[in-house]
Amino acid sequence: MKKSILYILVVVVLSACGDTEATRLRLDRQQRLEQRRQDSLALKIAVVPTLDGLPLFLAHEYRMFDTLGVDVRLRRYNAQMDCDTAFRGATVEGMVSDLVRTERFQQQGKSLRYVAGTVQHWQLIASKRSRVSRLDQLGDKVVAITRFSGTDWLTNQCLEGVKVKGDVYRVQINDVLIRLRMLIGNEIDAAWLSEPWATLARKRGGVVLVDSSDRYPTLGVIAFKDEAIRDKRRQKQLSLFLKGYNMACDSLNAHGLSAYADVLKKYYRIDDKTIAALPKIRYMHAVEPTTDNIKKVSAFVKTTIN
Repeated sequence: MKKSILYILVVVVLSACGDTEATRLRLDRQQRLEQRRQDSLALKIAVVPTLDGLPLFLAHEYRMFDTLGVDVRLRRYNAQMDCDTAFRGATVEGMVSDLVRTERFQQQGKSLRYVAGTVQHWQLIASKRSRVSRLDQLGDKVVAITRFSGTDWLTNQCLEGVKVKGDVYRVQINDVLIRLRMLIGNEIDAAWLSEPWATLARKRGGVVLVDSSDRYPTLGVIAFKDEAIRDKRRQKQLSLFLKGYNMACDSLNAHGLSAYADVLKKYYRIDDKTIAALPKIRYMHAVEPTTDNIKKVSAFVKTTIN
């Protein structure tokens, strides 16, 4: 009798455990499906950790998008190539990029809509050990770039007419953090860097050879796939996104970068001394890049299409 009762109890317990596990799995699946559904409805944007993307991080962190009633999700990558991959697929609807990359997309048949130009600029910085202080000393030196990007175009522009003894070896190092580490570690002779990484390189003895903001058009853009923002719901999301973006730009201009040290530390992993050394940046409201700027890179882009 005791054995029978014990058997029944074991069966009941096992059945209860089985029901509990089945219920948990069912709820987990339902939650995953709901998360997937919400993600598909959200406006997703690919961005790398450079200061041209700071208004997006600020608007996200300070819930400006949420206040306006738009679900914006940032997909963070350390390399623009990864942003491109996400943009080509269904991972994101938009990305923070540069005109050279986006015009290449256009010429390859991908229809885009530019919604904003950004403050993106680069500095070509030589490592301390390279003993390079002028462009004409880059002969037989290694320069880190990203192919088919603003840095590739800028290398062409700044070396035009410069008499260099020997070849300038362009190496593709896409990850901005790896590029910085290699420059500081003297594994490469020079690299194109954006802020805040240019500030870190200068603090470690790097020598600025070229500042793109001095001589060249601003290439930074925020672009969306045409097919991704055609319907009215997406257009409303985009309108609210741009409103939140402009709010973030206004806050940054009014209070300065140091007022948002918490955001800089979280998304860029930089310390107070680096934040204090950052140059003053004035962020622009969302305005499409000029036709003139687009034309200036168009000829170069055509040479990169196979």
